[in-house]
Amino acid sequence: MRDITWIFFDVGGTLVDETDSMHRRVMQTVALQRSLGREYAPEVLERAMRDAALAGGSYFRGAMRSLGITAFAPYDAVGERLYAGTEAVLSSLASRYRLGVIANQPLGTAERLDRYGIGRFFTVILSSAEEGVEKPDREIFLRALARAGCQASEACMVGDRPDNDIAPAAALGMRTVRVTQGLGGMMPVTCETMRADATVSDLTGLIPIFLP
Repeated sequence: MRDITWIFFDVGGTLVDETDSMHRRVMQTVALQRSLGREYAPEVLERAMRDAALAGGSYFRGAMRSLGITAFAPYDAVGERLYAGTEAVLSSLASRYRLGVIANQPLGTAERLDRYGIGRFFTVILSSAEEGVEKPDREIFLRALARAGCQASEACMVGDRPDNDIAPAAALGMRTVRVTQGLGGMMPVTCETMRADATVSDLTGLIPIFLP
């Protein structure tokens, strides 16, 4: 990763484990559907999410479409937790690089990262709810680069999803690292534009890449 001065991170599935919060969203959606007179077992929704991820689609919205569910609970982030080692990895990287966030997240992302104890590591934080644009739209990446004051060739994107994180960043000339965690980590690479420069199983794998 020569010439890299900035590292941008996705949030869900990359820094933050959404397993419990996604289960909460499923349970809220089941309750909402029940109020509309339709019964779904939670495991049906969760299986559909896994199937959607394995098929390379948006794992929540894609699952809901496959089940014919048009009314579902919003993601509220309750139950999230940092993946093991996140704070230590960010601390090490921040000693040499400037760090940022580019994420499809609800309002209040910066405040949540502060509560998790990692907000201090990030100079630039862009979330789709605040920006009014979401990945894979190149605009959110361009805004992040502009606010960071760096060229795409000087930046690396770290994320779990090949469609939302890797492909659009690579198309702009950014370097890319994929973290194969969570449902996003299950998504297949279906074309070369989705293939990251490096792939790691968890965040600790970033250390030998960026701090050899």
